[in-house]
Amino acid sequence: MATSKSFLEFVIEQLSELDEVSHRPMMGEYLVYYRGKLIGDICDDRLLVKITKASDSLLPDAPRELPYDGAKTPMILIENLDDREFLKRLLEAMYDELPAPKPKKPKANA
Repeated sequence: MATSKSFLEFVIEQLSELDEVSHRPMMGEYLVYYRGKLIGDICDDRLLVKITKASDSLLPDAPRELPYDGAKTPMILIENLDDREFLKRLLEAMYDELPAPKPKKPKANA
């Protein structure tokens, strides 16, 4: 089941307290970025974030789920999307623990 446009819009609106939140489509689902760093996925109408020390500490009892069939790394399911202040605190806490984006490879001249 692909993520609905309305769910994507809802999640992005809930994250609007933060500057520089963006998303990118990926195989019918979406990758979510905060200040250029990948923080998680929106898959099957679920928001999943990467497991970091901060996210694990703030959400110790949250379910760990695979974002899609065949994925090897579980992520944390965000069950309460209504608490904007918590979502802001979570992403800000995770930010420094996330790897910097990989530099884009230059395009080969054709």
